[in-house]
Amino acid sequence: MYILAFETSCDDTSVALMKDDKLVAMSTRTQLEHEITGGVVPEVAARSHANAIFPCIDDVLAESKIPLSEIDFIACTKEPGLAPSLLTGKTVARSLANLLEIPLIWVHHIEAHMFANFLDRKREEVIFPNVVLTISGGHTEIYLWKSLFEFEMIGQTRDDAVGEAYDKVAKMLGMGFPGGAKVEQKALEYRKNHKNISDEITQIFPRPYLDKTGLEFSFSGLKSAVKRFIDENPIKNNDDICKVCYAFQEAIFDVLLHKFFLAQEKCHTSQIILAGGVSASATLRNRIQEKAQNLGIDFLAPKKNIYSMDNAAMIGILAYYKVLEGEKLEVKN
Repeated sequence: MYILAFETSCDDTSVALMKDDKLVAMSTRTQLEHEITGGVVPEVAARSHANAIFPCIDDVLAESKIPLSEIDFIACTKEPGLAPSLLTGKTVARSLANLLEIPLIWVHHIEAHMFANFLDRKREEVIFPNVVLTISGGHTEIYLWKSLFEFEMIGQTRDDAVGEAYDKVAKMLGMGFPGGAKVEQKALEYRKNHKNISDEITQIFPRPYLDKTGLEFSFSGLKSAVKRFIDENPIKNNDDICKVCYAFQEAIFDVLLHKFFLAQEKCHTSQIILAGGVSASATLRNRIQEKAQNLGIDFLAPKKNIYSMDNAAMIGILAYYKVLEGEKLEVKN
């Protein structure tokens, strides 16, 4: 079966063509306008989606050489996300489904991030039940993934998401938006330039909720601590920026790893899974992999960085499994 999938939940316009569970072609366009405003403006994002979505469709059809007449299903993100952005994708998807007289499959964005771990993998590599940590600009949640379509949220942030905290710290340091990859790069630079980093540096910032037995997160206090530190210790050079990024990221990672493995311990699973945009962090993946290996726990993360970010392939792979399993779908012609 051929599935044409759409993802427009935030500021990335993505269209993908799947043949069963295999990605045939994908086109993703990232909006640069938000660098100026230092964050995503919903109305601007929606206009940018409208301008980009048809060129993305053209790119995918041209690369795949598959005509629209051979498409069997349309899949599209329904929620969660920015309402104006979602509306753009849903309108185009619904119009195409009506035009081609084929079913339209609505997909949940966070579930799709989890299903991104099926891309370029055999189905049996994902072992149920497992524990999933989903981390992105808008979400920080832990799920017990019981079976293919059975999820239970067992932990979440009480305020800022991890990616949001990264973006705000990057903005404090004048590094622009989005900030995740930039903060990680500066943290790596600090580690490279300082071979023996003292605990005093590593422990500059607090580890919120690290002493609690639950699976909740809170990052607003950490963000405030970074701001106070910058106010009290004005940035003088690049090394100062790198130090703040390093110490901030160490605090984030300590909390994420503690809660992730605590969830695994509570749920007694043999596998843990990472999902969402922040899962593209090689530093974070390596930390989790090292600890999981020491504990004899299987660890999965999306095979490619592009599968970690918002992308239409994850929408398509989830839609494929819905059709394959005969899941009760919200299908409209």
